[in-house]
Amino acid sequence: MARVVVTGAASSLGRRVRALLATRDDVESVVGLDTVLPTGHGVEPHRVDLVTGDLAPLLQGADAVLHLATSFVTDPDEAEVAGAADVTAARRVLDAAAAAGVERVVLVGTATVYGPWATNPVPLTEDAPLRPHPDLAFAVQAAEVERLAAEAERDHPGLAVARLRPTTLVGDPERAWLAEALDAASQLPPGDDTPAQYLHVDDLAAAVVVAWSAGLDGPLNVAPAGWLTPTERRALDPVPRVRLPEGVALGIAQWRWRLGLAPTSPGILAYARHSWVVAADRLLDAGWEPANTNEEAYVVGHEASPIEQISPQRRQELALGVLGGVVAAVGAGIALAVRRRRRA
Repeated sequence: MARVVVTGAASSLGRRVRALLATRDDVESVVGLDTVLPTGHGVEPHRVDLVTGDLAPLLQGADAVLHLATSFVTDPDEAEVAGAADVTAARRVLDAAAAAGVERVVLVGTATVYGPWATNPVPLTEDAPLRPHPDLAFAVQAAEVERLAAEAERDHPGLAVARLRPTTLVGDPERAWLAEALDAASQLPPGDDTPAQYLHVDDLAAAVVVAWSAGLDGPLNVAPAGWLTPTERRALDPVPRVRLPEGVALGIAQWRWRLGLAPTSPGILAYARHSWVVAADRLLDAGWEPANTNEEAYVVGHEASPIEQISPQRRQELALGVLGGVVAAVGAGIALAVRRRRRA
């Protein structure tokens, strides 16, 4: 009978994981940690900030820690700080788990740590090197968390750490930003053979529980079998997508990010253009069975926005107009600055 600690227990993913644990005969108790007090039957709730709170008493007597918490935000003024907080929280959870004699930790990371590179094999397996795109802080910081996890295993032989690398997640409002960002990046035409994957949050929750119950450690890719090609994705879209020239798309992405209108930085564009799909054979061999295919997850994760309901031609005209206005505004600002400098 296990005592399992779940961080991020009040989140959408946390609630699903707790529900799965509640059905198991080998789980004696579930300790829920979050900045919002977790509620629900069968959970021992604790409100705690993983970055500043005292974790030692909360992990005493625990057999496993499922670290699901994230503070990542899409606000460009706060994303870097929040991402760094995720690294700090992971370090403190790993240190506290080792000090408490916890045997197993499961960390939920991201497959973006592989990076979007033209030389990537299709699909990527867990032995591929981690090469996150330097312009996507989320991926860079996730790779740092993985480094800390590997270091913790090396320094504490009694501690096993499973590092989950899920692909693009849908169905989770707290973690949907990556799917939304890739969706927004669809204005930039991908290569004709650039594949993509989509994972439902229910299947990620099941993967977390399987990774713990099967005693897995090390890196674990999480994705349904196969992938979608650009042609297959377009066939599933409720409305046609406008495709902009690369230079125009990059310019718009830069300004949308700076104005706080985009769900993440322009570094996401590379993830829409190059393959980073993964094979989840290790999890599948351990008994994980995703209930949703890539196609099903994609449909769940995509809803036509008001702008998408405008004709593709009109959307392109609007996009070009916005970029032209931005360029004109920048030019006017530079000209004003020059005039003021001359007067001075």
